[in-house]
Amino acid sequence: MDHKDLAQRILRDVGGEDNIVAAAHCATRLRLVLKDTKDVDRQSLDDDPDLKGTFETGGMFQIIVGPGDVDHVFKELDDATSKDIAVSTEQLKDVVANNANWFSRAVKVLADIFVPLIPILVGGGLLMAINNVLVAQDLFGPQSLVEMFPQISGVAEMINLMASAPFAFLPVLVGFTATKRFGGNEFLGAGIGMAMVFPSLVNGYDVAATMAAGEMPMWSLFGLDVAQAGYQGTVLPVLVVSWILATIEKFLHKRLKGTADFLITPVLTLLLTGFLTFIAIGPAMRWVGDVLAHGLQGLYDFGGPVGGLLFGLVYSPIVITGLHQSFPPIELELFNQGGSFIFATASMANIAQGAACLAVFFLAKSEKLKGLAGASGVSAVLGITEPAIFGVNLRLRWPFFIGIGTAAIGGALIALFNIKAVALGAAGFLGVVSIDAPDMVMFLVCAVVTFFIAFGAAIAYGLYLMRRNGSIDPDATAAPVPAAATASEAPAEFESDSTIIQAPLTGEAIALSSVSDAMFASGKLGSGVAIVPTKGQLVSPVSGKIVVAFPSGHAFAVRTKAEDGSNVDILMHIGFDTVNLNGTHFNPLKKQGDEVQAGELLCEFDIDAIKAAGYEVTTPIVVSNFKKTGPVSTYGLGEIEAGANLLNVANKEAQPATP
Repeated sequence: MDHKDLAQRILRDVGGEDNIVAAAHCATRLRLVLKDTKDVDRQSLDDDPDLKGTFETGGMFQIIVGPGDVDHVFKELDDATSKDIAVSTEQLKDVVANNANWFSRAVKVLADIFVPLIPILVGGGLLMAINNVLVAQDLFGPQSLVEMFPQISGVAEMINLMASAPFAFLPVLVGFTATKRFGGNEFLGAGIGMAMVFPSLVNGYDVAATMAAGEMPMWSLFGLDVAQAGYQGTVLPVLVVSWILATIEKFLHKRLKGTADFLITPVLTLLLTGFLTFIAIGPAMRWVGDVLAHGLQGLYDFGGPVGGLLFGLVYSPIVITGLHQSFPPIELELFNQGGSFIFATASMANIAQGAACLAVFFLAKSEKLKGLAGASGVSAVLGITEPAIFGVNLRLRWPFFIGIGTAAIGGALIALFNIKAVALGAAGFLGVVSIDAPDMVMFLVCAVVTFFIAFGAAIAYGLYLMRRNGSIDPDATAAPVPAAATASEAPAEFESDSTIIQAPLTGEAIALSSVSDAMFASGKLGSGVAIVPTKGQLVSPVSGKIVVAFPSGHAFAVRTKAEDGSNVDILMHIGFDTVNLNGTHFNPLKKQGDEVQAGELLCEFDIDAIKAAGYEVTTPIVVSNFKKTGPVSTYGLGEIEAGANLLNVANKEAQPATP
């Protein structure tokens, strides 16, 4: 392979250097961020005999070159351009984010802020559901469980305390993560969040009633009367406040140096942000919430089922902004007028998002995504959707849109049967205890119908994506599996003119097509199998030379040294996206260029720590130059020890013997 000539061909086919925003590479692929993928001649790249294919995912255009060659081609590509395009894989993610459209950027910002909060939101949501079961009237009889068994009242109070705390102090948590995301000091963000829920302020849930009674205490600030109102449970005000705080802090950091910066910046940042919060931002966001809530009530009253459909359609997007936190005061007024449609419709929206999220749980191959989708989906159908929306559905996009479409159907059903709530609670299946008694059965019917429509639609669309892309990621693009992409079951005997590849790991050998990475599963990166390791030691599968050895220790490729030149390249990639760990939990013992013997230790890695960090350890073992070899066959799947025969690679002219 002429690396320089290949780099020139790639540069031509991707639309020239002016179309390249940034570039990086991993063990097998060039990863490019392009201005416009329409300028790419994909057919030419796919037909290039030195390339193994192309695909586009997550805002990156990726070209599969192969181990041992990709780093040389990348260097030649960088040298061939007049601008500096080379960045690290981590920096490339930031370039992708900045290169995306405004909606994608906004979604990423919200995900960055709320994903770290998912564990506490899931935990609090499930505890809230448990508390509702304990204290709900008419669920197990005319009395609640606490009334029937007074001895558990202390347990119920403790559960309620732990369930309520994350949501009552949500501005503190959001202030921390949002300020960090906007580039400010996260502890200053948490501090301003604490000020917004300080106990001496009127509790945010009581603000509307206190103002209606004319009893709101006021500050006199610069001739203005400023309400001493808290913001418990709100999101939108603290998001805006965090951005302003980070902007002020960064402005001061640029203009103050040394001791002055250390002493003055935090003081001025908190002071200026605090005044802006209580004088302008908080009241403005509360006004926006009130206008929205009253507008929705008018729409519902005027439109009937159509109004219910429209409210169901917009409820989940409203949750993204946090403005749904403004609904309880309106609902308290509606309870005095016979009941609230808001709670019942919100329950349908939450159930729809939860059902779509649970469909992802059943479809996902990634252990990390399955765990997140399972816990978040259960939380959503029980009433807390933020984990499902921000952690799963918005990241994949299609479950979110299926959820809001189904929520519209559920909202129309709620309006059609005039189902109303008479109390607040968990807006999900458990919300039945908050519904007017005559409407409880029909509420459950609507909830079940909504769940199965969303779940069924999500399963169907997810299966369609898997057939089309090999993944439920809508951005993944899978190509047809090459003829030799998956190792066939080995016959009883082989020609002696073949190469035996030993298992480099102890664990369970599985079909390559079953792994969660679409490119490995499709066979584009090579023919072979995968091993789910039970022991964190990677050994060489053959005697030869290491042609790829990432310093991070997550990927190795070994090339055999055949006398007739029929070398076999074996790529081993520990886990997926583990390059993001930057070598943490890996201890590489060999480097590129080293000569190794079969069974010689290449790397040690901590399986439990890698899983705890949210990554898989499933390891593909593939013949990356399979187009230049004969058929690749496996000795069988299942439990296997390192050093046992794993694959057999026939020479180009040789064929497996007929058993």
